[in-house]
Amino acid sequence: MPPIFLHGLLLGLSLIVAIGAQNAFVLRQGLRREHVTPVVVLCALADAVLITAGVLGMARVIASHPGLAQIMAGAGAVFLAAYGWKALLRARHASRLQAAQGGGLSLGAALAQAAAFTLLNPHVYLDTVLLVGSIGAQHPPGLAQVSFIAGACTASVGWFTLLGFGARALAPVFARPRAWQVLDGIIGLTMLTLAALLLRHALAGA
Repeated sequence: MPPIFLHGLLLGLSLIVAIGAQNAFVLRQGLRREHVTPVVVLCALADAVLITAGVLGMARVIASHPGLAQIMAGAGAVFLAAYGWKALLRARHASRLQAAQGGGLSLGAALAQAAAFTLLNPHVYLDTVLLVGSIGAQHPPGLAQVSFIAGACTASVGWFTLLGFGARALAPVFARPRAWQVLDGIIGLTMLTLAALLLRHALAGA
């Protein structure tokens, strides 16, 4: 397995860097320079809570049922391989991230929309709670799991900060389909590599 913090960081980035409503909304707020800090903090904090709950929750499940460790590691490898393959398929087609349109928002409305884009998306629970949780729970309890959680949370904080505060500079890049094709290619290869490492971990523990 790669260094644990790096493992969490790479996995977090692979899952969060994608074209979607949440990222488009953060980009929009950044372009408008409107409530950027509260929106970035809310999105990153929500991810951190879900990631921590996922890892610690899955760790308790594995501690109660030791035989599940290899099963979950294998399932995590399959999930990552599938995600990686989908990213490589996306890399074959041109797409772009465009900021959502609309008028100015009050702070409450901006936070409500950010929360909705984050928490009402079913994929966030599959990604952060189930997938990240099951993979993070493979590491030994204590410092190792804390390091993994820190890496995954750093990915969220770094990405949302870059997206919100770097929106003016990044918007032209994100509007270019070629940039997303290259990014999806890198994400796909990263996920497939992590899947292979996780599968090796599962087989070694069998």
